[in-house]
Amino acid sequence: MASGSYRNGTPKTTKLDRTTSSTYTTPKPTAKSRVAAGGGANVRRSSAVPLIAKDDAGVPGRVRVAVRLRPQNSEELVADADFADCVELQSELKRLKLRKNNWESETYEFDEVLTESASQKRVYEVVAKPVVESVLEGYNGTVMAYGQTGTGKTFTLGKLGEDNIAARGIMVRAMEDILSDTSPSIDSVSVSYFQLYMETIQDLLCPGNDNIAIVEDPKSGDVSIPAATVVEIRDQRSFLELLRIGEAHRFAANTKLNTESSRSHAILMVHVKRCIKGRHDGEEGFPVENGQAPSMVKSFRPPIVRKSKLVIVDLAGSERIDKSGSEGHTLEEAKSINLSLTALGKCINALAENSAHVPFRDSKLTRLLRDSFGGTARTSLVVTIGPSPRHRGETSSTIMFGQRAMKVENMVKLKEEFDYKSLCRRLDVELDKLFSENERQQKDFEDEIERVKAEAQNRISEVERKYMISLENERLKYQQDYMDSIKKLEEKWMINQQIGNNERSWAGNHEGFMDGGEASVPSTSDSMNDDKQLVKTEKLLRQSSEDEVSSLRSQVAQWKRLEAAANAEIVKLNKKLESEAHQKEKLEEEINILKNRLLQLSFEADETRRSLDRGGSGKAFSGIDTFMSQARSSQIRDSANGQKASIAKLFEQVGLQKILSLLESEDADVRIHAVKVVANLAAEEANQEKIVEAGGLSSLLILLRSSEDETIRRVAAGAIANLAMNETNQELVMVQDGISLLSMTAADAEDPQTLRMVAGAIANLCGNDRLQTRLRAEGGIKALLGMVRCGHPDVLAQVARGIANFAKCESRASTQGNNTGRSLLIEDGALPWIVKNANNEASPIRRHIELALCHLAQHEVNAKDMINEGALWELVRISRDCSREDIRMLAHKTLTASPKFQAELRRLRIEC
Repeated sequence: MASGSYRNGTPKTTKLDRTTSSTYTTPKPTAKSRVAAGGGANVRRSSAVPLIAKDDAGVPGRVRVAVRLRPQNSEELVADADFADCVELQSELKRLKLRKNNWESETYEFDEVLTESASQKRVYEVVAKPVVESVLEGYNGTVMAYGQTGTGKTFTLGKLGEDNIAARGIMVRAMEDILSDTSPSIDSVSVSYFQLYMETIQDLLCPGNDNIAIVEDPKSGDVSIPAATVVEIRDQRSFLELLRIGEAHRFAANTKLNTESSRSHAILMVHVKRCIKGRHDGEEGFPVENGQAPSMVKSFRPPIVRKSKLVIVDLAGSERIDKSGSEGHTLEEAKSINLSLTALGKCINALAENSAHVPFRDSKLTRLLRDSFGGTARTSLVVTIGPSPRHRGETSSTIMFGQRAMKVENMVKLKEEFDYKSLCRRLDVELDKLFSENERQQKDFEDEIERVKAEAQNRISEVERKYMISLENERLKYQQDYMDSIKKLEEKWMINQQIGNNERSWAGNHEGFMDGGEASVPSTSDSMNDDKQLVKTEKLLRQSSEDEVSSLRSQVAQWKRLEAAANAEIVKLNKKLESEAHQKEKLEEEINILKNRLLQLSFEADETRRSLDRGGSGKAFSGIDTFMSQARSSQIRDSANGQKASIAKLFEQVGLQKILSLLESEDADVRIHAVKVVANLAAEEANQEKIVEAGGLSSLLILLRSSEDETIRRVAAGAIANLAMNETNQELVMVQDGISLLSMTAADAEDPQTLRMVAGAIANLCGNDRLQTRLRAEGGIKALLGMVRCGHPDVLAQVARGIANFAKCESRASTQGNNTGRSLLIEDGALPWIVKNANNEASPIRRHIELALCHLAQHEVNAKDMINEGALWELVRISRDCSREDIRMLAHKTLTASPKFQAELRRLRIEC
């Protein structure tokens, strides 16, 4: 090929599309461009569509490719001093020339060409910033680095820039932009970081979480890693700490091409969830008045949530064995890396040629990147190359990979959904307010009725009392007056009778009787007149008394009429009270319906868990964890997914607070079903924080303390074990005396499943550095060792896991200088059991025991006890025969680093 010719055989006749770093353009899929892509020609397109696609069908977006040239290193400056660089960059024209010799060269075009002097900020703005802006708008995005070993992929993507801020890589800068554009109060940003090593996915944030499975949605085809650790990010400092942890756990090796060559593909997934308000006000189906939707409609309208995902992929470098000098295990790593990159290249070729079949399933790497190439994500690729003519072949293959990737088109889609969960929570709050208001009004109404009745009764009693007192006073008065009048009349009659007798006696004795009789007549007549006057006065008094009695009777009649009116009002209030009682009965019926639905779903959950236990492998953590198992058959997985949907539906309809209130029900069956539903909810990490905030952890601990039902204790212990996987929840468990409750449960229980749940909870607590001393003081280690009496393999596996976690924390504390004494495990007598089970037939038990021995041996103060108990022989066996290479290397390193072990081995003439 002549100098200056193009790789695709077509001379450049169109004007270059010089897009700025802040604009992300995607070409329209014209017929001409599709023909060119199918024929292998690389024609630059100038037509573009806007960044944000609004239709659900999606818009085409070509993979953007940038090339970055690494500066010469010290070795190349010496070795290639007499040779010209094999690469010439024309950054203004976005061209790259690859020299074949002094006369011929091949020219390629890319979206961006970055020279060796390009800054990290320039690389980020050109390659990743448009993708990050798309992710913030609701689209999935991918940023990936591809190239030969030692060309600067990890420097471009993962450089932390602790000493020099300007050297920060794409990961750090992307998270900084995402955090600055999101609000912690309404948005959420979470991160998972894992590596693909030897076709095995391993969690970089939790190294014990290895051999993670890939899950594909059968409907949408989306790929996810649900078992990977997901950490919510609040600030840049916590994100940098996570990157440091991940980089420390990533596999690397020293080769001839790179002193610290990455031996795995590192993948950082950033999940962004943003709440979009005000997008659907006045939409069709909602009545609008004066251009505004009614307040009631707005309050019941669910907010829109945009969920997007940013994937940053740091691929391991391709290498030739003869140049890298790989051998032994490093050679096997290189073969695995090259095979996965070859599978990726095949997929890119198939997509570039519009092939009917794209072999995504040839490698786990291609399955993970299925959405990035030919999927719905907006993708940017940076290919890194070196200037050395010695590696021209690798540089050429890297450039051709980028050229083929430029022909791949993705259908970019905006992912929006309604946040019905927040609407349900808001409706629950409104419903609780209405219930409280109704109860308050009903109580006020009943109090008012009682007050009116009491007031009317008091008034009636007062009137009757006054009437009786007045009547009695009048009767006594009239009786007294009558008696006084009779007495006066009797006295006068007696006086008159005596006077008459005296007069008659005197008339008989004297002759002048007639004269005297005539003189006394007037006196008698005066007395009769006085009597008549008294009688008349008595009649008048009696008449006035009768008038007063009539007045009192009229008042009593008036009070009776008032009493009748009050009774009528009471009848009306009773009718209203009956209406309120009827409404209350309706609400109680609805509550009973919801309780029955809860019991039914709990029963279905119990049946599903038993079916999962019968069909499972027996290695799951608990019955509830089995419900989340990823290695199930398709039939069991469908039933589990259906059950999870039912539980989620119940959670949304009923509310967590109402479900937790059923844990205190007097009905034993209701408590059993309620604790099963809470346990199933606790198996989802997204629900754990809500359960703890609502007081669920305290309710479970109370249930574990007070219940004597074996089923309730088993399921409650499993739920506590799931909640104890979070460090914050672990401290809450310890504060609420949880380890003592778990220890008592372990001592009383005989059922292996209950012991497995309790052992799993204590094992999770053993992994917290800050709780070790208190956990041991409250009998946690002795409880673990006491459960080995069961002999069940699942229980022993959890005991071994707890001991391994405890030993690992002690080893870390010893390394940091925080612990100088003998291991607490050895002091509590765990070492004989550890040595006895170090070569157990069950793989989970053996693996955890081997890790525990290695961690115990790292602290020199434990060496004497380990030698006396025979642990040294097991360490030698592990360093030679262990199937896990990482454990085998750890045992070998521990043996060689301990002076006491070395002295004992020399004494016994044994080589480690």
